[in-house]
Amino acid sequence: MSADTLALLEEKVLRTVETVQRLRREKEVAEAAASSGSEQLRGQVRALEQRNAELTKELSGMRTERDVLQSEQDAVRLRIEGLLKQVESLGA
Repeated sequence: MSADTLALLEEKVLRTVETVQRLRREKEVAEAAASSGSEQLRGQVRALEQRNAELTKELSGMRTERDVLQSEQDAVRLRIEGLLKQVESLGA
């Protein structure tokens, strides 16, 4: 092997080592970012699940209130119909 060939080989080995070290650092940074992103997503999912539970409870309450109002409306309608029949009977 000539000195030039050895020098080229040494240079290639050094560049390869530098590339491997750089890639390892980049991998660590990417893994840390992914981990941080995953934690943020988990937090957002928990918040959305909590909000969903709150809205579901609120919706259930609104449905109950609607049912009560419909019952009251039906009762008022029946009373008015009864009153109208009485008024009609007075005019007859």
